[in-house]
Amino acid sequence: MANKKVSNERRKELEQIDPFQQSLLDAVAWAKKYRTQLSLAAGAIVIIAVVVSGIMISFQRSETNAALLLNKAVMHYSKARADDPKKAYAAVENDFKTIFSDYSNTKAGHRAELKFARICYDASLFDKSRKFYEKAFETFKSDPLMKNLILAALGRVCIAEKDMKKAAEYFLEIDSGNTPLLKDEAEFNLAVMYEKEGKIEKSRKLYEKIVMNHTDSMYLPIADVRKDEVIK
Repeated sequence: MANKKVSNERRKELEQIDPFQQSLLDAVAWAKKYRTQLSLAAGAIVIIAVVVSGIMISFQRSETNAALLLNKAVMHYSKARADDPKKAYAAVENDFKTIFSDYSNTKAGHRAELKFARICYDASLFDKSRKFYEKAFETFKSDPLMKNLILAALGRVCIAEKDMKKAAEYFLEIDSGNTPLLKDEAEFNLAVMYEKEGKIEKSRKLYEKIVMNHTDSMYLPIADVRKDEVIK
């Protein structure tokens, strides 16, 4: 059988490089031309990866150390508190100072602010307690549950300081919010405050609110009685 002849035009087509092959060749040529720059860039990427990895390890180590210190301080406080809250405060004050000094930006450091605020409150160091609760509030205010917990704590601190106006502001913020946590406590404290101020109608309405809306509240029995007695 005679060999089929390939036309000159077809031969030229076969000899031509397709676009994909050409792009590969171009890429190889570009890499050869800029191989020094590419080597430096690759080295820089490796260095950046090492630095980022080191930073992440450092952060994790700080979190671990802070958590260990906080746990140690809390255990120390729990053992000392039975004798005297003020002595217990003195026993752990330096432990918390170390956490605040060295690990203030860690999650455990933020939890330590809350714990220390309560320790100060139990030791009747209300001004210091308020300071740490306010600091913790700035950290946790985007969390609705934590926000209410801290607002309630600030309200109790203000009552202890006899700053009733500020206490009312904190409790009103809880009562006007969308999160139900501790609303019954906020309403009860407001009702008691209004009752003492002679604002009887405001007080009665809040007691009634507790009875209607918080059937499982620890304040329910007292509110149920006070809603009728305040108007006598």
